[in-house]
Amino acid sequence: MDKDVLGMVAGMALGFAGWFGGFGAFLLVAALGGLGYAAGRHTGRGGDLRDFLVAERRQR
Repeated sequence: MDKDVLGMVAGMALGFAGWFGGFGAFLLVAALGGLGYAAGRHTGRGGDLRDFLVAERRQR
């Protein structure tokens, strides 16, 4: 999927969340979308989602 189409889909999802759920739902969808984007970008570059858990355990 092209980035422009993906951006349009994300914008539509945020629009629906804002329209039907209010500003709180808009912020929740935006935050979860950002987390999903970061996780997808990390795994797309060859990373593993377990890297986040291992780094957190090392800090403790």
